[in-house]
Amino acid sequence: MIRAQAALSRIEDCGIIAVLRGGFTEATAIQTCETLFDEGISVFEFTMNSRNPLALLAAVKQAFGERAIVGMGTVLDTDTARRVIDGDADFLLSPGCDPEVVKVVHDAGLLMCPGVFTPTECIGADKLGAKLLKLFPVGPLGVGIFRTIKGPLGHLKFLCDGGMTIENIPQFLAAGAAACGIVEALTGDGTDSQSAIRDRARRLMDSIREARPMVAIRG
Repeated sequence: MIRAQAALSRIEDCGIIAVLRGGFTEATAIQTCETLFDEGISVFEFTMNSRNPLALLAAVKQAFGERAIVGMGTVLDTDTARRVIDGDADFLLSPGCDPEVVKVVHDAGLLMCPGVFTPTECIGADKLGAKLLKLFPVGPLGVGIFRTIKGPLGHLKFLCDGGMTIENIPQFLAAGAAACGIVEALTGDGTDSQSAIRDRARRLMDSIREARPMVAIRG
């Protein structure tokens, strides 16, 4: 288990949270994470609306140890949050912002990324002590809305998520996103070949280096 500030630093350094959602098995999850790890991506997320998510998280953590940061998304209530914390997740995410969930995660000393969209929601999550806000779903709306929201809220750190692609992630990072989450456009659905995932990861990380020339991308 990685404490909140360390997890946040690792997420910012990488710039990407690779989300594995859908029909992954423990074997395919480990293979996919290993492929991504080789290309410089060391932050992974499973989601509670997937098959056996806690088992997948445990398998990847056992395979990589603290070389990888492994979180759990789609955490919608406090009971689920406690199960995920007991499952040794390094950070938790949600599409919305439930103050009780945020408190449970913070009390455990972990990083919580609550979902926000409006400036009011951003300010509310900040008041709860959230250090990384999941701006969701922002990808389909374009980087312009992110710039507009971030304009008066430049002191906050944003994880841009939802509908993110290899093509639009560099734009969001260049506009000041702390990191971006990406799902099927990178990781597939658990049936993609490792060569296809490797190619997508390579193209993505090359584009990130161009978008963030002053940031060291570390695997």
